[in-house]
Amino acid sequence: MILIALGANLPAPDGTSPLGTCRRAARALDGLLGLRVTHLSHWYQTEPIPPSGQPAYVNGVARLSGTTEPLALLSALGELEAAEGRRRGEPNAARTLDLDIIAIDDLVREAPDPVLPHPRAHLRGFVLVPLRDVAPGWVHPVLRRTVDQLIEALPPQRITRL
Repeated sequence: MILIALGANLPAPDGTSPLGTCRRAARALDGLLGLRVTHLSHWYQTEPIPPSGQPAYVNGVARLSGTTEPLALLSALGELEAAEGRRRGEPNAARTLDLDIIAIDDLVREAPDPVLPHPRAHLRGFVLVPLRDVAPGWVHPVLRRTVDQLIEALPPQRITRL
């Protein structure tokens, strides 16, 4: 099981809304490197973390089946982001598309990139709430806590299902 977080809070260069961009990216994930999208979460509107005055984000999680090398997947996701106008700059900047590998099965990698599971996923309601939609029994492979336990431990954050 491969879990990919999708998010956007700026329109794509062609004017596509953040929700439209996330939907287009989810379609592009199906077949990427021979992987298949088996589940797609609901879409959620979330406030930026940390608070920054940016527009709200659209977030979701896709569950994929198949096998691939983590670095190949990271590279392919970067290409999808770039195709949607993503420009890397300062951390936590607004973006047209953000694709993060949250987990690949129970793989634990501290280096090289990508670090797995994602080093901050357990701290992000905008990742965990949609992740629960597609993998309700998921257990963090390092913390050994369920997705529900991780969500319960989070500080309050406004997350609205679209």
